Amino acid sequence: RRAGTLSEDERNRLMKVATEPAQFKIPRWFLNRKLEPLKGEDMHVFSNVLETCTRQDIIRMSHIRLHKGLRHMWGLRVRGQHTKTTGRTGKTVGVSKKKGG
Repeated sequence: RRAGTLSEDERNRLMKVATEPAQFKIPRWFLNRKLEPLKGEDMHVFSNVLETCTRQDIIRMSHIRLHKGLRHMWGLRVRGQHTKTTGRTGKTVGVSKKKGG
């Protein structure tokens, strides 16, 4: 069904399932914050909280000098992509011709 056609009770039930997934036997692999570093528990976060958590994770990784955190700091590809020939936007590459002469 469409979200606009749900009753108030159905909306409240959906919100409760989203905020407390452990009570409804949602599997652990379905959550987006498994074993959260600060609290040490499984969580499922939304919207601006998710963005904040991601930003904090990147800052934490760069502070403890993880390889992934360093790649984030340097603005390079993080997930193991090849960078020899791709992703060169914004950088000067190649030989430029001399003007005149």
